Amino acid sequence: MKIWSRIQNTKLTTWIFISLVVGLLLGQYFPDVAHAVKPFRTVFLNGIKCIIAPLIFASIVCGINSSGSVRALGRMGLKAIIWFEVATGLALVLGLLFVNVLRPGDGLSITASSAAAAADTSEFTWTHFVEHLLPTNFAEAVVHGEVLQIVLFSAIFGAALLLTGERGKPVLDFCEGLMQVMFKFTEIILLMAPIGVGAALAGSVAEHGLSVLLPMGKMVLTLYLALLTYILVVLVPALLWSRVRVKAFFKELRPTITLAFATTSSESAYPGALRSLEKMGVSNSIASFVLPLGYSFNLDGSTLYLATASVFIAQAAHIELSIGQQVAMMLTLMVTSKGVAAVPRTSIVVLSATLAAFKLPLEGLVLIMGVDEFMDMARTTVNLLGNCVATTVVSHLEGEQLAPEFRSH
Repeated sequence: MKIWSRIQNTKLTTWIFISLVVGLLLGQYFPDVAHAVKPFRTVFLNGIKCIIAPLIFASIVCGINSSGSVRALGRMGLKAIIWFEVATGLALVLGLLFVNVLRPGDGLSITASSAAAAADTSEFTWTHFVEHLLPTNFAEAVVHGEVLQIVLFSAIFGAALLLTGERGKPVLDFCEGLMQVMFKFTEIILLMAPIGVGAALAGSVAEHGLSVLLPMGKMVLTLYLALLTYILVVLVPALLWSRVRVKAFFKELRPTITLAFATTSSESAYPGALRSLEKMGVSNSIASFVLPLGYSFNLDGSTLYLATASVFIAQAAHIELSIGQQVAMMLTLMVTSKGVAAVPRTSIVVLSATLAAFKLPLEGLVLIMGVDEFMDMARTTVNLLGNCVATTVVSHLEGEQLAPEFRSH
């Protein structure tokens, strides 16, 4: 009974690590068995695919309506959104810069769907991008996995719902319920992650040998370097501009940052972050509005990760994306990332949607999940930091002054 109790209490992350070891051993010493378990990878991928549309729709509609009124989306909301887009854009640029310079995916070889993907992405043009921003039929967009169309439809739907007022409340209640259901659905599908990840690694090692592990380590290192650079060249200068004492800011948030890093969930750190910001001197009206708004619209670490991971998979599939294609991907991610919920590993859902939108092979997704825990710790921490910095920036723009011990002169 004690053994069964320990098995039940073992975290998903631990099971993923165990499955990695098992997959590694199967691929190296029992390649026939490794090839036999590869279909479980496809089952897991199909489970991820079916989450995309309802989760993005519900989370965006609820995020837009979290302000409660059109007036609340006025001056303060506009300043927050402008900063969110600037910060997100800079994160994407840095992600693309690092992944193109360091090229961590060059050591891998993902062959499935590569030829088709190369053909499809080569036909992508700016005219095609603009003409397909909105769907002719929402159901058709869902069926074909047109994620950007789903996102824009959801954003317009959310704005219309906000303008409708009380009469639209039953619809909002439905969307909130749908979002919670899809969170649970995601948790259930992620229970299959150890099997999918283990099967993927077993198949890759059986096909390519142990050399497949080096590029994954390079991917983790590339992301960490890009995120550290983002903190130093974007977040710290923003704090200095907002007249925040940087050392005191990080010291106050240190327990909250540690919690976010350890749990890979910025939501678990939300109460502590809110208390710390109010202690710094940010008014409750600003902190309680901008911080939760950022949880839906300002996930800097996740967007940087999405850009890096998408190009990494293209490199592994030997698909050279042009500058124009990468810019189009960046613009898509600036919108698509708004549907990322601040819960552990939901970025995987948006990454799979991005790969599908640009016809890149999903086979790379399950490989990334093998090291996703390491990357999730870092990107969740940057998500939290980015939202705290955004709140102080809006506070400064609104003319507030922080408490003396947190204010630079």
